[in-house]
Order: sequence, then structure tokens, then C-alpha cells
Amino acid sequence: MPQVYPQSRAGKIGRYGRYKVAGRLCKDRAALVGRQSSRFRSHSVERENRTLITEFIFQGFSSFREHQLTLFAMFLALYAFTLAGNVIIVTIIRTDRHLHTPMYFFLSMLSTSETMYTLGILPRMLSSLMGMNQSISWEGCATQMFFFVTFGITNCFLLMAMGYDRYVAICNPLRYSVIMNKRVCVQLVGGACNIGLIVATTLVTSVFRLPFCATKVAHFFCDIRPVMKLSCIDTTVNEILTVIISVLVLVVPLGLVFISYVLIISTILKISSAQGQKKAFTTCASHLTVVIVHYGCASIAYLKPKSKNTRDQDQLISVTYTIITPLLNPVVYTLRNKEVKDALLRATGRKPS
Repeated sequence: MPQVYPQSRAGKIGRYGRYKVAGRLCKDRAALVGRQSSRFRSHSVERENRTLITEFIFQGFSSFREHQLTLFAMFLALYAFTLAGNVIIVTIIRTDRHLHTPMYFFLSMLSTSETMYTLGILPRMLSSLMGMNQSISWEGCATQMFFFVTFGITNCFLLMAMGYDRYVAICNPLRYSVIMNKRVCVQLVGGACNIGLIVATTLVTSVFRLPFCATKVAHFFCDIRPVMKLSCIDTTVNEILTVIISVLVLVVPLGLVFISYVLIISTILKISSAQGQKKAFTTCASHLTVVIVHYGCASIAYLKPKSKNTRDQDQLISVTYTIITPLLNPVVYTLRNKEVKDALLRATGRKPS
């Protein structure tokens, strides 16, 4: 008969230890599954929040709430003058044969571009000031940004083309009609428009591929940086892309305009008669004034370091290049340009002086 030995105490403890380890593993696994499910739920909620954003809300001039009616009246008057001035310039240049020259062809294209530029921003801003509608759809915001960037950059390169035209007219007058022929003028305008379209498509696509977790745009229109700030993720790559493009479309054309004017001034100083020098300077003064204001405001807005200005300061700069600069174009070219003033007199049936 075989002898049965009693189970040792150590064996019992080992078995109980294994039970405890197995129980702990089950608890750990349950906790892990719980954490994963909660993480999945949080990611699902975050994805849901991203996809639910279908519109944005402009904060606009909320810091000046008590002055919004005054701002509305002032901006409406400026917009009316801008629109009327640019339409008059385009109409006069197209109807008066004395103005069928490359310089005024570029001016008419600039006025057309400025008109489209303001149409994309100012009517929407005016309705927001009146409290009619502070929101804009996702698609509407993307469209507004596209038109703003397209025509803003087109203006930069049109001003560069106008600078090149003035350089050829003053530094190489005998070959002006050969160099600045109709084909070259159309190519320069087409190039400016194509660059604007390409850059706008690149920037708008990069911005609106971002996931958005907030809806309040700290601006009165869909500008690039205020919209990017609403993203849920890090936008460093987008900001670097914006700065690189801003340098290319602002610094490069401005540099070429600067070189043109250095050569223009050196040529003007060689003119023997004071009357000739005055006429040459007068021809360039209008364009130079618009260039300084346009490039100056745009450079401050898009080349300044991040968070350098307050929100109110940023809006003031934006008002300058969205309202004041487009108004400056017809004012400068009608008040300072004798040929345009003479064309206006002829159009109204009066004899030019």
C-alpha cells in the first residue's frame, strides 16, 4: 500500500501565490483595456469636434464695440470712394486714346485687381460691423482667403511690372516702344495673375487641411495667421511656409523695384534741364508713393516676428492695407497725374489746361 505524504506548507503557499499573480494580471489587463477604451473615446470625441466645425465667427472690432457705428460709416465712405475711383480710372483709360500706353495699361490692371481685392473683404466686414452676421462658413472662409491672397500678391507683382515700365521709359526711352510692346505687357500681367493664383492655392490648401478645434477668428476677415491659430495641432511647418512665401512675394519684387529706382534716379540726375528732371520725377512719384505704402504695410503684417503686436495693432495694420492702400491708388493717380486729370476733363466735356 503506497504511503501518502501530506502536502507541504511551501507547496500550498506556491499555489496561492500563483492564484494571486493570475488575479493581478487579470486586474492589470482590465485596467489596460479600460485605459485604451477611454483613450479611444477621447480620440473619437476630438475627431468629432474637429469634423463638427463648419463655420467660423469673426470677433472683428469687438474692442471698439461702442464705436462700431462710427467705424461702419467711415469704412463705408472709404469703400465707396475706393470703388468709384478705381472704376473711373479703368473706364477713363479704356475710353481715352491718349492713355493707351503700357503705363496706363498696368494702372488699369492694378485698379481692377484692387477692386476685386476689396470686394472679397470689405462688404463682409461692413455687414459684421452692423451686427448682421458675425459668422462665415468653412467654405466661405477658404474662398475669402483665396481671393485675398490671389489679388494681394497680384498687386505686388503688378507694381513691380510698373516699376520696370518706368525704368525702361526713363533709362532707355529710344527703345521703349520696342521693349514694352503689347505682348510683353500682357505677359507681365498674366505672370502676375498666375503667381497670385499659384501662391493662393498653395497657402489656402495648407491652411484648410489643418484640423480646427476653435471657431472664433480674432480678426475681421479670414487672414492666414488668425485662422491658423484655431488649429488643434502644431502649425510650425505652416508658419514657416507662410514666412518663406511672404519673403518671396514681398522682398523679391520690392528689391527689383528698388534697383529700378536706383537706376532711374541716377539717370534723372544726368538730365541737364531742371524742367526735364522735374517731369521725370513727377512721372515716378505716384508709383513710388503707392509702392512704399503697399509694400510697407504688407511687410509689417507678414514679416514681423510672431506675437510682436497686440490684436488691435494687427487690425490697424490690416485696415491700412485692405482699405487705405486701395483708396490711395485712385487718389494718387488722379490728383498727381496730369494726363489722367486731362482725360477726366475731356470726359466731362471741358478743355484740358
